[in-house]
Amino acid sequence: MSSLNFDGIICSEDQIDKKHINDILVKEGLFKILAYSNLSSSSKLFDYSLKIPTSIKELNNIIESAAAKKKFIKNSSIKIKSYSLDKNQKKLIKDNNYIVLTEKEIQLLELLLNKNDPMTKNDILDQVWHYSSDADTHTVETHIYRLRKKINDKFSDEKFILNNKKGYYL
Repeated sequence: MSSLNFDGIICSEDQIDKKHINDILVKEGLFKILAYSNLSSSSKLFDYSLKIPTSIKELNNIIESAAAKKKFIKNSSIKIKSYSLDKNQKKLIKDNNYIVLTEKEIQLLELLLNKNDPMTKNDILDQVWHYSSDADTHTVETHIYRLRKKINDKFSDEKFILNNKKGYYL
C-alpha cells in the first residue's frame, strides 16, 4: 500500500491499531480523517474527525477543507538552495536561524527562483515593481543590496543572489 499515491486517508476507529494503517498515518503531507460511531479516545494522528453515519455533503466539506489546508501549506513553504522560505511568516530560514523579509523581497526571490536564466534589471522592474523598462531607478540594485546584506549578516552567505553580465540569479 505504501507505493500508492494519495492525498489523504479515511480510517475507522477499529482500524487505528493495525500496523499498516499506523505506518500510513505517520506519513507527512497526508490529511487524515477518523470516521467514528462511538469515539472513546481521540487520536493525535488525525487532522479531522467525522461521526458516522454522515452525509456525503459533510464528508465533502471535510475533504474540501483538508485539501485547501494542504494546498495552503504546500504553497507557503518554498525550498531555495539550503534555505526554506516561509511565505506566511515572511521568513527565510536556515538551521534554526531566520531573517524577516518584506513582501517585495519575497516576490523578488520567487521570481529569481522560477527562472532558469539570469534576469535583467528591467525584467525585474517590470515583473516585481511594474515599472517601465525606461524608468531611471536604482530600485532593483538597492533591494538586492539590502537583501544580500541581510542574508550575509545572518547566514554569512555571500553567494545567495548572484549576478553576471546577463542579470541576477540564484
